[in-house]
Amino acid sequence: MLSSEELEAVRQADLFQGLDEQRLAALVAGAVRRDYPRGALLFSQGERADRFYVVVDGWVKVYREGRDGAECLVGIFTRGQSFAEAAMFDRGCFPVNAMVSDDARVLYFPADFFLGRLQEDHELVLNLLAKLSRRLRAFVRQKEQLTTRPTYLRLAGFLLSLCPEGQNAATVRLPCDKLLIAGWLGMRPESFSRAMARLRLLNIRCEGNIVAIPDVHALRRFTHGGAPAPVAACGQVGCGG
Repeated sequence: MLSSEELEAVRQADLFQGLDEQRLAALVAGAVRRDYPRGALLFSQGERADRFYVVVDGWVKVYREGRDGAECLVGIFTRGQSFAEAAMFDRGCFPVNAMVSDDARVLYFPADFFLGRLQEDHELVLNLLAKLSRRLRAFVRQKEQLTTRPTYLRLAGFLLSLCPEGQNAATVRLPCDKLLIAGWLGMRPESFSRAMARLRLLNIRCEGNIVAIPDVHALRRFTHGGAPAPVAACGQVGCGG
């Protein structure tokens, strides 16, 4: 039996939004909760895709490894987000790796149980197809923004996504290495430091992987308004490498 917190996280996931209580209950009946420490591997590239996940708390990174061992970030997931369902629907193998980048609680949904429920309810299948289509469109828009928006606005939007809802100020922990985040945002490592320097106008400080955001509302206005901030040297704003 899932807790109210876990059910709320499931309801936030694209795949489950808009479902009535009866259909939601049928789908989550087979879900299994798990707590993982930072660094735990949820699955590896090439492993049979017999499940998918919803994050209840914490962060999970999905990535590929190059021949030289370098990581290429594919996605970062947090509370109320699902991942790996496309590979599960394909009944193939995971094309990526998934690792917990900050202590996390997740729900995993075994493929046999989940797909069995779908076979019993065709209307539910149509609903899920619509959700996946909407996610694909959102992914295309996101990639378009990554190629057209200035790097400092990409970083501002990313930091805003880390801030808890309803807080005027926030101290957030970057969910993975800055090099990976830079790659995810479509910028070079040196551009990450320059982008962080531009956010000095908002008194945002970055020390190591901890970012202090004194005014979340100001960051939101800046992200959507795009007013340029003056450039400062990285050493002046505590970029922490």
